[in-house]
Amino acid sequence: MDDAGRKLGHMMLITPERVFYAGLLGRPRERCSGAFNIYVSIEGGLWLTTADGRESTGELAAVLPNVRHTIASDHRSVLSLVIEPESVRPGVLEDLARRLSGPESQAFARRLRLAHLELRVRHAGEEFSSAEFDLLCLGEALPQRVIDPRVARAIVQIGRFSGEPVTAASCAAEAGLSPSRFLHLFKEETGISFRSFRAWKRARHLLHFANQDINLAHLAQDIGYPDSTHFSHSIRRFYGLKPRAIFSGSRDLAIYSTSAVGAGHSGWTQEAG
Repeated sequence: MDDAGRKLGHMMLITPERVFYAGLLGRPRERCSGAFNIYVSIEGGLWLTTADGRESTGELAAVLPNVRHTIASDHRSVLSLVIEPESVRPGVLEDLARRLSGPESQAFARRLRLAHLELRVRHAGEEFSSAEFDLLCLGEALPQRVIDPRVARAIVQIGRFSGEPVTAASCAAEAGLSPSRFLHLFKEETGISFRSFRAWKRARHLLHFANQDINLAHLAQDIGYPDSTHFSHSIRRFYGLKPRAIFSGSRDLAIYSTSAVGAGHSGWTQEAG
């Protein structure tokens, strides 16, 4: 991490269910994240435009999962909190989005800026659960979703990114279900298809390596993309940026990750950068 990044507090903290990002926003191109995103301006305001033509301005913008949108800022950098939808009860994110767009928006923006200041001085070895993450950033712990153990096991497998790519057929066999029954159960429990879920998690996994000097073609293969074309297309769809642009803009990031999920704890580790 260079001196400029340290001065600006550029950082990213990653858990399986949350991401806190403070860094460059990039050019305002359409993106479609698989998670719930809260954007907060560091200075000035934000402009949010969704695919259905709705526009809003302010210091905070919230976007539900799988909604195509464009976000622009007065400042080159932005704060962002990412919440994985399968980790919270159905309806919670919709309610939170309404609150974030109402009278409480300024209070939420202030809290997220204060969370950034606190995270900048915390030691990398500290432990977080999703509830603690939420309390720091939102002032409240979001209710957790209870997922069928068979689907929960499949989610863990998808998140390992080791060996052969995880398939619906392999997950169904382990769950003792037919592929069609498993796919129905997965969507029922998570609110999204198995294929879409896996595609988002694959793109999300790239974040762990964003500040590294790494061969992108090899990375694409390692995390399960069939070729560089699919890799580039998927990353641009989710993030609105080419993979190379993400890596170029992340050189000054301090990236920390942890395996903590739900109420569990695990220490942060700093990714090489």
